[in-house]
Amino acid sequence: MNLRMHRGLVDEDEVVIEVDGHTVSGRRGDSVAVALLTVGISTLRHSPRLGAPRGIFCLMGSCQECLVIVDGHRRLACETVIEAGMSVRTTELP
Repeated sequence: MNLRMHRGLVDEDEVVIEVDGHTVSGRRGDSVAVALLTVGISTLRHSPRLGAPRGIFCLMGSCQECLVIVDGHRRLACETVIEAGMSVRTTELP
């Protein structure tokens, strides 16, 4: 399911990133969280104690629920702007 609206957007705005080994397209200026949500990825990690799915909650960097690995570093998906070639891992955190 792709939630992205295409009307009025130009191809130069597209940014391609890698997410868990798959290619994902986003738009310049999108956060990692928005890019993932628009292509239907809502589970970003699992809670350490219960294994419950975790995803985007506050979208302002307060809750830590959207913690992912970006180019080998822990980052909040809602506060990280996508860059071409970026590698994002949403599976278990080290």
